[in-house]
Amino acid sequence: MFVQEEKIFAGKVLRLHICTMEGAEWLEEVTEETSVESIKERCLKHCAQGGLEDPKTITHHKLIHATSERVLSDTKTVIEENLQDKDVLLLIKKRAPAPPKMADVSAEEKKKQEQRAPDKEAIMKITAQLVARQADRVVTQHNLRDFQTELRKILVSLIEVAQKLLALNPDAVELFKKANAMLDEDEEDRVDEAALRQLTEMGFPESRAAKALRLNHMSVTQAMEWLIEHAEDPTIDAPLPGDGTAGGPRAAAKNAKPEAVNEIAKQDELTDIFKKIRRKREFRPEPRAMIALMEMGFDEKEVIDALRVNNNQQDAACEWLLGDRKPSPEELDKGIDTESPLFQAILDNPVVQLGLINPKTLLAFEDMLENPLNSTQWMNDPETGPVMLQISRIFQTMNRT
Repeated sequence: MFVQEEKIFAGKVLRLHICTMEGAEWLEEVTEETSVESIKERCLKHCAQGGLEDPKTITHHKLIHATSERVLSDTKTVIEENLQDKDVLLLIKKRAPAPPKMADVSAEEKKKQEQRAPDKEAIMKITAQLVARQADRVVTQHNLRDFQTELRKILVSLIEVAQKLLALNPDAVELFKKANAMLDEDEEDRVDEAALRQLTEMGFPESRAAKALRLNHMSVTQAMEWLIEHAEDPTIDAPLPGDGTAGGPRAAAKNAKPEAVNEIAKQDELTDIFKKIRRKREFRPEPRAMIALMEMGFDEKEVIDALRVNNNQQDAACEWLLGDRKPSPEELDKGIDTESPLFQAILDNPVVQLGLINPKTLLAFEDMLENPLNSTQWMNDPETGPVMLQISRIFQTMNRT
């Protein structure tokens, strides 16, 4: 005959009378060392007729000593709880936590409402009696948003002023030759050596890698993507606009004679050099943005115009193409009204006046006009940076007033 191990070594066996809320009753035989949790588990197995599917069922029930109305602790034993033979225990399911009272809910909700920012409807209701000033705010936002457009107009007019001032200088031709030579050096030094080395180590030809870096503003990742995308392009090795003319201006600068030339020849030479500078600063659309917009069905010329108007920003260019297309590309070449208070304030600034007689400032204006993404380079330049800073400050001051 099989006998339970606990009964062999048990000193005393107690019979507990178990009752449930459903009306079930039975006897459980336990020893003095049996834990309350073990008794509860056996009781639940008896009720479930087999086993417990949910382990949490044990924790959701409690045993109560009927005589003393005590809730028995799961961690204590029979002897610790001072249970006696034939004691009656009630197996009861624990009551779920009571929901918060309505007063508590209202107080909590009220606190949240006080901390929450008012919505549009509440703002409109509170401010319904105030005088509307929306128009002034729209104008301010519009002016701030059009800073780049206004800056472009300012640069167009300042270029004309700088050209005239430099042309009046007795050494104008030499100054422009110097500017042209500076431009050539800038074109040669534009390629980041470290970035170029990374691409050549990947196996790309040096000339292609240099071209890719120039087109992608010295970004190695973007340049690599461009090289991969255009690997089969027959024009991939074609030089960028102005690359082939690098030797001419430098040779002219080296062979220039110091003696004075007559005024007509001087003006002609000055015009030729200035045209060369303008040709080197042609607008270069961002290749990936251009491809993406053309894939939408827009013509190449439309895409170039859109990117030029919107400073090579693809999203803005797309909105321009789908919208009223204002400002137009033609408007970009129009300068600011030279009689306007803004332009007069800029010309009256001493830092700007000194900058306008520096050929490098003229180059900076030309470069920012055609390639706005290069603005940061010129803002950090010790010669052109102060000029751009003063223009920006004057514009912001005039814009607020």
